[in-house]
Amino acid sequence: MANKVTIQDIADELGLSRNTVSKALNGADGLADATRDRIIGKAMEMGYKQFAYAQLVMQRGEGVEAPLPIEGDKREIAVLSTAYLAAPHFSSLMLDALQNELSHMGLTLNSHRVSQLDLANHTLPATLDLSRVAAIVCIEMFDWDYDQMVCALDVPVLFVDGPACVRGESLPCDQLYMENITQVMRLVNDMLDKGYRRIGFVGNWTHCQSFFERYTAFRLAMVMANVPVDEKLCIQHNCIPEIKSNVASLDELPDLFVCANDFVALDLLQALHELGYEVPRDVMIAGFDDSAESRRSMPKLTTIHTHTQVMAFSAIQLLRTRIKEPSLYYRRLYTETELVYRDSTRRD
Repeated sequence: MANKVTIQDIADELGLSRNTVSKALNGADGLADATRDRIIGKAMEMGYKQFAYAQLVMQRGEGVEAPLPIEGDKREIAVLSTAYLAAPHFSSLMLDALQNELSHMGLTLNSHRVSQLDLANHTLPATLDLSRVAAIVCIEMFDWDYDQMVCALDVPVLFVDGPACVRGESLPCDQLYMENITQVMRLVNDMLDKGYRRIGFVGNWTHCQSFFERYTAFRLAMVMANVPVDEKLCIQHNCIPEIKSNVASLDELPDLFVCANDFVALDLLQALHELGYEVPRDVMIAGFDDSAESRRSMPKLTTIHTHTQVMAFSAIQLLRTRIKEPSLYYRRLYTETELVYRDSTRRD
């Protein structure tokens, strides 16, 4: 039943437009909180796929889940990050949902910033008291040696994304990702089908595993279609000055730049504007994550939507089962993503 419920079904039940329901489910701006809550509530009630997993968590009060075997005062889920996880970051919505669910389990979610000094010395943040920690969630933690140190702690660890495994390594812990391959390949193949064969990639693909997988998906789609990749169109930078310099050195722009995420795409958009180019007239661009900024830019970004709510519920289940059974084999879980076409790619 959950897989058969559509956005139109929810819209019909509520007497709303499909576009309004879609905005609520995808976290878009411009809706009243009451309307958004009403739509999400109906979606969960009907078992829409984005919230089907939530039903398992919602049943916690009905005795479906056994209490977690927490020792003593270990009631904290500690979030470690090298970044400030403010609203623009893809994980901020996920953390809001995660905190809400953890509170029902009698657990708290506390963030601890890992400084450059901590990274260099392989030390934990001074704010972290391991004697109170039931599990650690790592976000924006891409230093391989430091991450190995965290994994060696006597505590369950979950990485949301992680360092790029370019040599086939894998951290000894559970890992949670958005699905990075399928929709990037779909985007590239859609463009190839329209006759656009000059396609490039922008973003440091060794920055993290998700960037690496998106870059791999871009190259795989080109190889499978027997279309050569012009290496000059692959720009391994994340910041405006380097991106601008590389674009300025090109003899000819590609038809499309696939970007590692929305913020790389927005930096590329600014660099192109400063160089006198117009998107999508002169070159098309696409991002990843469907951030709020991707819907506010001019033009609005074609991107790939990440279901942060689903990631939160997936994180809950990974943490719960790891705490209950520490000897489980490590797991790598991917959650569904969706390609969203907007104005930064041509419609022809």
